[in-house]
Amino acid sequence: MEIQTSLPKHSPPPPIEQTVVSKLVAERTKHLVPLILTRIHAGYFRITLSLGWQALLWKILLQPTQDSKIAIRAPKVFYSTILTIIWSFSLVILILLSLLYSLKCIFRFSMIKAEFMHHVGVNYLFAPWISWLLILESAPFVTPKHVSFVILWWIFAIPVIILDVKIYGQWFTKGKRFLTAVANPASQLSVVGNLVGARAAAKMEWREVSVFLFSLGMVHYLVLFVTLYQRLSGGDRLPAMLRPVFFLFFAAPSVASLAWYSISGSFDTPSKMLFFLSLFLFASLICRPALFRKAMRRFNIAWWAYSYPITLLALASARYEQEVQGGVSRAIRLLLSGLSVLVLLGLLLLTAFNPKLLLPDNDPILLTTALCFQLSFSHRTPMLTMWSNEGPFPKRIKRVGQKGKS
Repeated sequence: MEIQTSLPKHSPPPPIEQTVVSKLVAERTKHLVPLILTRIHAGYFRITLSLGWQALLWKILLQPTQDSKIAIRAPKVFYSTILTIIWSFSLVILILLSLLYSLKCIFRFSMIKAEFMHHVGVNYLFAPWISWLLILESAPFVTPKHVSFVILWWIFAIPVIILDVKIYGQWFTKGKRFLTAVANPASQLSVVGNLVGARAAAKMEWREVSVFLFSLGMVHYLVLFVTLYQRLSGGDRLPAMLRPVFFLFFAAPSVASLAWYSISGSFDTPSKMLFFLSLFLFASLICRPALFRKAMRRFNIAWWAYSYPITLLALASARYEQEVQGGVSRAIRLLLSGLSVLVLLGLLLLTAFNPKLLLPDNDPILLTTALCFQLSFSHRTPMLTMWSNEGPFPKRIKRVGQKGKS
């Protein structure tokens, strides 16, 4: 009988470096989800607003219609491919942000309530629904009269109306949240939500619904504009980091001109008046770069507020050129469209190369919501300080917590 002298073969142990790396990745992944859910807020939907309006701009410029005189002459395969790529990218980013924000609503609902009480953050609760309406309008394969368009419009428009009833009702009733105390440039997002819904309803030929939403948005826009213009008490309560939202001053009349164009069927005198007002406000802001100097010191998510107002102005200029033929109107459209594309590309590159700056610990909206979360769940203090162990954020939370115990 032969005796086997060969030793059993064992797989070599993994290298020490590989084991350390895998443990490090698992540890960081474990802490990444609480980090994202705690720091993300509705203001991050500025990204999808920019992408959605850009997709709509290229749909108007590239997709020719029977009465369009501004479309870029291109083969059908070319513009359908470009539109599909832009729209698909916008949809993926919107789905990702919506999923993250939905998880926050489930696991960090107290922070959502604190965000609703924040005088700036509450206005961005309109942003997810506006973004979905834009994705619906810019879809290259869905017509406004299709049943899916109608169903989705109701799903996305009803939350806007509910927020209108809640926020507008607080503005003219007694209490700490009346308009002169909480008004800021971001408040115009509520107006934009109504006007976007009115534009989509006009595309479906629902004239009564579109006029209702248009009138609701414009009346409150006039009240907001006068309140902000007069700089009443509380009207200037905007941190320096959030000053890019001043661009919403010309975004609201721009989308109003587009909404009225869809309702009336032509870029008539009211649309032109709103477009000229947008141009004037845009010129007034870009002539005052000192206003945005502090906000431009370091890249942050608020920079995305520069993009979609310029795209809205470019959209309005495209409709203006369609109505008023000439070299001046064409130059305005080319200048604003080119500027819109350049700003969006610049923001995409900055976002891609600075991912760590997307979740800052000094976001004004984050500080308020995280503070409320800390006070509501004081027994979870170690979890908050676990991922935020540097900078002024944890010190501020700790100091407030100690004060509450004394």
